[in-house]
Amino acid sequence: MKTTFTIKGMHCTSCKVLIEDACSDIHGVQSCKVDYKAGIAVIEHNANVSAATLKKEIEKLGEYTVRQQA
Repeated sequence: MKTTFTIKGMHCTSCKVLIEDACSDIHGVQSCKVDYKAGIAVIEHNANVSAATLKKEIEKLGEYTVRQQA
């Protein structure tokens, strides 16, 4: 599965690395690619990882507003 999020509040490469590392640590996530300038994260994961779980984990990292793209 692939889930794409719009993330507001990212402003540097440290934000990018923080989110990629945190998502990659979630069991069932194969990859996480973040473009902090565009404010987008694309996460490839197993069906047992919900979008809600991913959103929650990203929002725990800081002042990020996360919305799933359709």
